[in-house]
Amino acid sequence: MGNQVVIAVGTFILLLTGLLLGYVLSQLVLGYLAFNLLTFFGTLSLILIFGTLYYVLFWQLRRDQSRPSTPSSINQSIPTQVEEGLSDSYLKNRLIAKLSGDTAAAERLIEQAKETYPGMAENWYCERVLDDLESDRQRE
Repeated sequence: MGNQVVIAVGTFILLLTGLLLGYVLSQLVLGYLAFNLLTFFGTLSLILIFGTLYYVLFWQLRRDQSRPSTPSSINQSIPTQVEEGLSDSYLKNRLIAKLSGDTAAAERLIEQAKETYPGMAENWYCERVLDDLESDRQRE
C-alpha cells in the first residue's frame, strides 16, 4: 500500500513539474519571459526536479516488480542453514528410531543411498531411506 502511494504522489508531482517546465521553456523560447539569472536557475531547478522524480519513480516501479509477491514464498523457498540442520538431525533421529536405535545401520543405509543417488541433499537421503523402510514394512 505504501509503495502505491509513493508512486501516485510521485506521478502527480512529476506531471505538475513537467507542465511547469514546459510552460517556462515555451515562454523563454517565445520571448515573453526575459532570460536572466533568475529564470536560468528556476529552469535548471525544474529540470533537476523533473529528472530526479522521473528516476526515483521508475526505480521504485522496477524495484516493486523484481520483488516476490508474498514474503511467505521467500521463507519457503530459501530455508536457513539452521532449519536444514534441524531437519537433518530430526530425520536421522526418526531413521534411528525406526531401526530400534541402530545408528550404524542408519549410517550404512544413508551411505548406500548416497552411492545410488549421488549429488542430493543430506536430508533427501534420510527421507529416501525412511520411505524405503516404510515401503518394505508395508510389503511384509
